[in-house]
Amino acid sequence: MSANRLDPGRTAILFFDCLKGYLRPEDAAARAAIDDSGVIPSMVRMAEACRALGVPIFFTRVDHRLDLGDIAPLIADLDSDGRRPKGSTVLRSTLATPGTWKNEIIDELGPGPQDYVIRKQRWSAFFETNFWLHLRRLGVDTIMFAGGNTEIGVASTAYAARDRDYNTVFLSDACRSRRDGLSDFFMDRVFPIFGRVRTVDEAIAMLHESEGVVARG
Repeated sequence: MSANRLDPGRTAILFFDCLKGYLRPEDAAARAAIDDSGVIPSMVRMAEACRALGVPIFFTRVDHRLDLGDIAPLIADLDSDGRRPKGSTVLRSTLATPGTWKNEIIDELGPGPQDYVIRKQRWSAFFETNFWLHLRRLGVDTIMFAGGNTEIGVASTAYAARDRDYNTVFLSDACRSRRDGLSDFFMDRVFPIFGRVRTVDEAIAMLHESEGVVARG
């Protein structure tokens, strides 16, 4: 095992909730911020490299009832937009509205016929899904993470992966948060505690290094 290599035969990538409701919002300012971040081209570049090398690609997709009756009404101090209302708030909503275009994976990424779509009802991609079953069947021991929100679904799944003894690689320029500074905080202070933080270009080079191929940017 090498810290500077990624074996394509034992590595998978998870694109967490790369859905139109999150990455192609109707709000013009929010959409412009996403476009300006360059996160989608980074994701696309990573997906293309993985498909070329035969790395399994997983997507998560929100799978709630149309009436959202399967979302637990949990009490929190911040609302879904990260604002602090007077008193506490009850969270029971999703931007990936079931039964609409908002719950579709963005067109730039696919999925392709060979990719896996994990339907989930909670933050972690592992919780009561078949994600772990596929990883074991494929002989995966390392998971790369892309998507968002970094502090919610990516972090929740990453902690679960760590507790299942998976190596983790976090793609810093292919993950995002809707709240300024949070993704950077996790990449700088949290994820390095139990995994590796790399850019997309660095991760692609690591995959090629294992193949004995000189990576090109």
